[in-house]
Amino acid sequence: MAVPKKRTSLSKKRIRKNIWKKKAYWAAEKAFSLAKSLSTGKSKSFFVQQTSNKVLE
Repeated sequence: MAVPKKRTSLSKKRIRKNIWKKKAYWAAEKAFSLAKSLSTGKSKSFFVQQTSNKVLE
């Protein structure tokens, strides 16, 4: 079984963790921005099929 030869320093561990958190932050920011543009109807790069609220008889 492969075992690391030396312990990873705290600063390196913190840097990697922050990079991982920043990726998640930007993904959430992008999703929120898309949701806002869809709700206002100003989206130019995303198309939503409009459905009518009429009751079929």
